[in-house]
Amino acid sequence: MSQFTTPADLRLLDGERWELLAKFEYHVGSYPSSDVIRVPKGFITDLASVPRAFWSILPPHGEYAKAAIIHDYLYTIGLCSKKYADDVFMEAMTVLGVAWWRRKIMYFAVRLFGKGNFK
Repeated sequence: MSQFTTPADLRLLDGERWELLAKFEYHVGSYPSSDVIRVPKGFITDLASVPRAFWSILPPHGEYAKAAIIHDYLYTIGLCSKKYADDVFMEAMTVLGVAWWRRKIMYFAVRLFGKGNFK
């Protein structure tokens, strides 16, 4: 099964944006896998891009925050398809034990509304 192999060491910059203070890794597939997503130190993320009106149910820094960092990075570098980035987000939320209903909401939100942020 896929897994995170490093902690997410973050510093809040301005109330919405976070800076990664150390590299962050996620192995797609069984560990150790050849498909490793390595987010570099210094990467800036807003964690989950949830509209403020929904923060009481889905806060940006919820239990899915590590998955959101990976997703933001994949969207930023644009070296994969949007579908792959979204599918990795869903898989990573599953690894983190995010409730199925939250995973579905988050996944369908990025599938439907995330295209403007994909590079």
